[in-house]
Amino acid sequence: MNSIRVIPPCFCGLQIRASEGKIVLAKVLVNAKEFHLAASFTDTNCASPSAIASATSKLLQKRLIRKIWRTELSTYRSERRRVYIAYTGGTIGMTNTGEGYAPAPGFLETRLREMPELRDAAMPEIVLHEYTPLLDSSNMTPREWFTIARDIFENYDAFDGFVVLHGTDTMAYTASALPFLLQGLTKPVILTGSQIPLVELRNDARENLITALLIAANQPLPEVCLYFGDKLLRGCRTVKVNALGFGAFESPNYPPLGTVGIDIQIDWSVVRAAPLRALEMPRAELNATVAALRLFPGISAELLRNVLQTPLQGLVLETYGAGNAPNRDRALLNTLAEATQRGAVIVDCTQCLRGAVKLNAYATGAALLEAGVISGADMTPIAALTKLHYLIGSGYASEQVRALMQQNLSGEVTL
Repeated sequence: MNSIRVIPPCFCGLQIRASEGKIVLAKVLVNAKEFHLAASFTDTNCASPSAIASATSKLLQKRLIRKIWRTELSTYRSERRRVYIAYTGGTIGMTNTGEGYAPAPGFLETRLREMPELRDAAMPEIVLHEYTPLLDSSNMTPREWFTIARDIFENYDAFDGFVVLHGTDTMAYTASALPFLLQGLTKPVILTGSQIPLVELRNDARENLITALLIAANQPLPEVCLYFGDKLLRGCRTVKVNALGFGAFESPNYPPLGTVGIDIQIDWSVVRAAPLRALEMPRAELNATVAALRLFPGISAELLRNVLQTPLQGLVLETYGAGNAPNRDRALLNTLAEATQRGAVIVDCTQCLRGAVKLNAYATGAALLEAGVISGADMTPIAALTKLHYLIGSGYASEQVRALMQQNLSGEVTL
């Protein structure tokens, strides 16, 4: 099917056409397409034809191949809008191995080529980038969040929208991390997947994929979103609430950005305004040491102390109700205070699916505030964790992280 291309580009060959001084005219083949370009090089000692060819070939491959892919190929546009699919793995493209479902390289591409719906004039042209290795989302780490963000940034100018195919188990984590990593985003990035693989006769994969592609191509959403079932949700507000049903995700503290029935209806009143600045290249890889801990009746100060030991830099503390913890356990409170005093950032998020932390509402919450814990307001614990990863990994000092955790950076919190 000619509307599906697989990348990265294949550099097929180089032919030196002519040379004069430091300028070399060359013909290069990329993905079976021929391009003519001029390249310059600085080594004036390259006098022989073989030396010129060798120097130019290296120059083209190392320095110009990305430029060719971004500019020359992107100008060859069909009438269809263009959507980039970052296929990271997950149930949607899995096949049954006899020992359970598992990702299979090349399998999803084959299935997409067999789908007549994707040849419909209403569908965008799609470019599929299959990651290596394909991952069950249980194996996702912050390193993969950064890889996805960088992939989107590097292909940003050539496409109208982006779809990230992802496993459902940790999809909410990636959907929460990407808005922080993609500051200045003005195009839709839609995460989706499925509970049943595309290979099965009865599945939710087909509808999720087709609708996500249509939204990414046609709706000018300047946000990272998660589409699943019939709901379009802000990525950094999502949690997985159902392991078996097709309505697997919810946005407990923020309304859906859109609903899908007979029509795709976007509620523009709750969509973030497009930023005025350009998309920023994702910062350094996320190498912060952060954790999450859920309070439970009888939790000991010793357990908490073990969690908070150096090198921990940040902790999402999942508390009761409106942000409460046992205020009669002085050892536990002292442990929290010691950690915040040495610079650890501890964020209080409620264990409740809905609602917000209000540390001054009860004495049991005020005790945490006194110990240096900050409020996560109505952020999901997942959003708070990924935000800590982003801020600490970006090199902010402890006090800066504390301040920024209490600001709305990407629509993740209501203030």
